[in-house]
Amino acid sequence: QVQLAESGGGLVQAGGSLRLSCAASGRSFAYFMAWFRQAPGKEREFAARISWSGDSARYADSVKDRFTITRDNAKGVVYLYMNNLKPEDTAVYYCAASSRDVTSAWQYDYWGQGTQVTVSS
Repeated sequence: QVQLAESGGGLVQAGGSLRLSCAASGRSFAYFMAWFRQAPGKEREFAARISWSGDSARYADSVKDRFTITRDNAKGVVYLYMNNLKPEDTAVYYCAASSRDVTSAWQYDYWGQGTQVTVSS
């Protein structure tokens, strides 16, 4: 069992930066961890994922070169560093855990409650 809790969302101007955190309890170190996001009226979409060891990361094309995912297994925290934010990045951001290396939301086993990120133009 894994419990996830996101924090760090907020309102930022276009071009700005935010750091999201996901505090994980349980056996989170054994899981692939990911960030998804969901904008109003849209489906939940994959943003980034990191391997259990932290040595492999994958990104959606829409966030590549702007977002960075990292993890600190000793602290049980996964981070999403978001730079050069755009209004289209506005969404609720969710942390998720999976035992497999996947990018589809339905394949993730555990989810947090989400944190709102709003980017103004």
